[in-house]
Amino acid sequence: MPLTMAKEGEENVIKKIGGREEIRRFLESLGFVTGGTVTVISVTGGNVIVNVREARVAIGRDMACKITV
Repeated sequence: MPLTMAKEGEENVIKKIGGREEIRRFLESLGFVTGGTVTVISVTGGNVIVNVREARVAIGRDMACKITV
């Protein structure tokens, strides 16, 4: 399922990162790597705030849709 459908506070394992090569590289630079864990903190408006690699990161809904957990 896409990251946007994950429940808040639930730890998920990243299965796949889709999109164009530059988008995948950008997400990987933020810490979103296949096999890594991600926890949704909150969803506000069009943004998703997550914990990844002990850091809080805010990404847009369209980016979050490219991350499969």
